[in-house]
Amino acid sequence: MKLNRYFFILLTFVFAYGLFEHYRPKPLDWEPTYKNTDKIPFGTQALYELLPSVMRQPTVTNVRVPAYNYLTENKLPVNSNFIFVARSINFDANDQQQLLAYVGRGNNVFLSAYYFPDTLGKLLGFRALVKRPRLRDTLLINNFTNPQFRKPGGYNFFHDDGRNYLVTKNPKTTVVLGRNARKEPVYIRIRYGKGYFFIHNLPLALTNFFVLDRKTSDYAFKVLSYLPARPTYWDEYQKQGRFSEEQQSIFRYVMSQPALTWAYYVLVIGLLLYALFAGKRTQRVIPVVEPPRNTSLEFVQTVGRVYYQQADHNNLGQKMIQYFLTNIRERYGLSTTVLDNDFAEMLSKRTGTDLAETQDLVRTLQAARRTVTLSEDDVLLLNQKMEMFRWATNSK
Repeated sequence: MKLNRYFFILLTFVFAYGLFEHYRPKPLDWEPTYKNTDKIPFGTQALYELLPSVMRQPTVTNVRVPAYNYLTENKLPVNSNFIFVARSINFDANDQQQLLAYVGRGNNVFLSAYYFPDTLGKLLGFRALVKRPRLRDTLLINNFTNPQFRKPGGYNFFHDDGRNYLVTKNPKTTVVLGRNARKEPVYIRIRYGKGYFFIHNLPLALTNFFVLDRKTSDYAFKVLSYLPARPTYWDEYQKQGRFSEEQQSIFRYVMSQPALTWAYYVLVIGLLLYALFAGKRTQRVIPVVEPPRNTSLEFVQTVGRVYYQQADHNNLGQKMIQYFLTNIRERYGLSTTVLDNDFAEMLSKRTGTDLAETQDLVRTLQAARRTVTLSEDDVLLLNQKMEMFRWATNSK
């Protein structure tokens, strides 16, 4: 009789706690995880999901092993990009050696973090420094050095404390791509061998919060537009280790969720108390835990609905023009500063496309860049002519 009483007391307690955790308001998690699986403000799922369109690739490969393992065990394309986004990046000697060889062959490595390996910084000629806490500035403005990328008024990432900056030591191999309002570098490019290291000291700007904010949404894409459109690899080993969600054990998943972790602790303590007072153990039914669902498609649909509801056709059209002209510069080596008849003739010669059609495309681009507000029909027409040009050049 006592056994049943203790059992029902424990069952009632666990059930009540479960109801409390299920129905209480869930606080927003502001932890900066930089994980590509996190939808929280400071995860990077938005950037990771949109990255294939930026790099014009079918997919971006998710890497869950150390750089040394991946670069030595896989045959990569001749030219590619390797992206690292984390609060702190750590490489051992083997990782660093392989990354240097990888860049030396003509590839690119993008590193966005607040802290970098000292050995890598000494070798490439840069240091990542942080000012004293009393010098924090959450209103610090950041901007690009390239006039085509500069934004009037700059970018403010107000969740960042504004104390981080870079110091460069070798101006012959280093180009500053972005600075803060104190004129301190926060984004640099370093030539190494035939390739480049891109060092970015503001990873918070690449998280969901700022990628989906209209005021700062173009910053991340401008940062990554310096990387050529090539096969791209995204590192998650620095943040999540070797095991993906599908490879995790049930216990590992439980311990990764705060609510489930506390429920686990309550259950263990309750069982100990039950064993102490009841005097013997009883076998309990092992619950079936459903595997986590892949919600990537739902996320993409949500982002699409946001852009559709906002009807921000002008912003979308200008980004289309920007990325299209970037492709022209990188693929055909043409300057896109002035879009005139000379540019149209040169583009027609380089691509082998019809001159009249090329001139029509250039006139459309000119009109769109001058237009203050693009309509939905304008964006559709612009996209149609860009696609016709891409089809014509790809069929040559």
